[in-house]
Amino acid sequence: MNTHSCDLLVVGAGIVGLAHAHEAARRGLKVIVLERDAMCIGASIRNFGFVTVTGQKAGASWNRARRSREVWAALAPQAGIEVLHQGLWLRAQRPAAHAVLQAFLRTEMGERCELLSPAEAAQRHPALRTEGLQSVLYSPHELRVESRTAIPLLSRWLAESLGVEFRFGEAVQSVQAPVVESSRASYRAERVVVCTNAELSGLFAPQWDADALRLCQLQMLRVRPAPGLRLQGSVMGDLSLIRYEGYSELAEAQALREQLQREEAASLQHGIHLIAVQSADGSLVVGDSHHYGPVLPPFALEEVDQLILRHLREAVQIGQADVVERWTGTYPSSATEPCRVHAPDAQTRVVAVTGGTGASTAFGLAEEVFGNW
Repeated sequence: MNTHSCDLLVVGAGIVGLAHAHEAARRGLKVIVLERDAMCIGASIRNFGFVTVTGQKAGASWNRARRSREVWAALAPQAGIEVLHQGLWLRAQRPAAHAVLQAFLRTEMGERCELLSPAEAAQRHPALRTEGLQSVLYSPHELRVESRTAIPLLSRWLAESLGVEFRFGEAVQSVQAPVVESSRASYRAERVVVCTNAELSGLFAPQWDADALRLCQLQMLRVRPAPGLRLQGSVMGDLSLIRYEGYSELAEAQALREQLQREEAASLQHGIHLIAVQSADGSLVVGDSHHYGPVLPPFALEEVDQLILRHLREAVQIGQADVVERWTGTYPSSATEPCRVHAPDAQTRVVAVTGGTGASTAFGLAEEVFGNW
């Protein structure tokens, strides 16, 4: 087989792999990316494209998200990626949720966020349902891209502007740095980054065994609302406050958690919390749920879809809500760590985002990996 040489070989063309390719190319390295499929079809295109800062786990995750948001904002116009909307609107329906938001604003993560009255929120965001609310948190930090188009556009820009070489449809069979063998060629690389994400039984499986990772599967929908609906940013609600660690780890979240366990048992059973974002054609991407296990059946549940749609109707003045697409996504999950970086040898790094926040944190994580290498 042919032998190719490079400074960095990246295994996997999802957002984590692309972030590492970008950081390496920015440092002047010659980069080759290998992807087993003919195009990226995994978790990186099956999400909201919602670059979330507010609510990320305090400390390293929040800092990675802030940095990743900066990189997205700089890269998007260069790569022809449209930023569809910015900001987050988090509806607090229960007094206990309002107390969590008040506590959040007292942390450094609440910088530049605002706690609005229902009347103020209704005036600024007419598409929100505000009747009976306690408050609405507005964050200016978030941005949203369309993942299924943003990832291919980012790949093309990396190739055309930074000289990254992509080889799709080429599965990696072994990594013994500096030698990497694929199904089509042999490579010699000074450094290797493996970003295969959900393949816990694939390359470097013993590394993942030590982390006790499991798979998480989510369900998502694309919904066609009544004409004229316009979201001013991404929309979330009470259930998000016990899901995102930036809120859920606050002491005030315990009372909300106990109330939701009584009032939203079915949603919690399926790991549901509302995120709604809008696409350029006016449709909404809505989700999501979380089911865990060593392997997950590929069957979406109608009960889950109906719960998600119920939360959407409670949050947004949507009128009709015609479902035009349904899909699932899978990513590796850790109960304790938002990401994992292993160094099986001096030339190799094995990297996974294990909290479902790849789009939000990958660029910041890649900078850390190279900064510590």
